Amino acid sequence: MLVADSIAMHFGDRRVLSAATLRAMPGELRVLLGRSGAGKSTLMKVAAGWLAPDSGIVRLGDDVRLRWSPAALARGGVFYLPDDGALGSALPIRQQLAMFAERYPGGDAPEAAMERLGITHCADMPPHRMSGGEQRRADVAAVFVRRPRVLLADEPLRGIAPIDQERILEAFRDLARAGAAVVVTGHDVEALLDGADHVTWCTSGTTYELGAPARARAHEAFSREYLGRA
Repeated sequence: MLVADSIAMHFGDRRVLSAATLRAMPGELRVLLGRSGAGKSTLMKVAAGWLAPDSGIVRLGDDVRLRWSPAALARGGVFYLPDDGALGSALPIRQQLAMFAERYPGGDAPEAAMERLGITHCADMPPHRMSGGEQRRADVAAVFVRRPRVLLADEPLRGIAPIDQERILEAFRDLARAGAAVVVTGHDVEALLDGADHVTWCTSGTTYELGAPARARAHEAFSREYLGRA
């Protein structure tokens, strides 16, 4: 379990978060939803050790710290997938996944990960020669080669076709069913709600645990703002 608790964060004079909490729970696919600028990515980066908060703590298992380094969290099994992807642009996918496998033994073999995500035809291509959806599926293949205990994925569905979104969400569900804690952000609300076990709403600098997607859909303020319901 990974918890970033009571996080406050300012950038200059701008308050982004005041008392926000992110929980990544084993065996669950959680989605973190909120408007652009609400602080979702900031909260994810704090949980991943990429940003040091003004206040609050991050707990991984029984280890509680005010500040974590990304390397320490990675050693604890945390994998952060940023919105611009996990792979470089120049080397072929097969080679990059082999490097992941060498650094993080114990996950899926590169060939198996590519087959899972339907990108075996891209194995000898660098990402810049692939479509946007193929690039994102390659990033998720890297996740399966890594096989983290905790996955924090920032906007992995952005700008890709619905069929790619479905394949990626199903891969994330597989990861959660295998016992990993998975948290995903994004603006593709309906797709994310369809794939989620639990919904966290980030708004006004804080977070609310809405629970199961059915409860989130029934929440008056959330459904009015994100689902267009009066």
